Amino acid sequence: MPALTETVRPSILYPSGMTKRESLLREIDGVPDSVLDEVADFVHFLKARVIRDGMATAVASESSLKKDWLRPEEDEAWQDL
Repeated sequence: MPALTETVRPSILYPSGMTKRESLLREIDGVPDSVLDEVADFVHFLKARVIRDGMATAVASESSLKKDWLRPEEDEAWQDL
């Protein structure tokens, strides 16, 4: 396994015939128990970032689309639903 300061090439991290998930799970199996809390914290950080970025996109979209949503034609089109 390369030192932590070295760059890991994707071909090493994701050997052929394995999915990224399978390869990462295999890598995690090799991590010492002493750093598993840190690995879990990083996974939680990544998941939170995905949610945060999705919310930022939704907020940005709302402000640009509201000019179309707040028209009488839109109200009329949706009144029967």
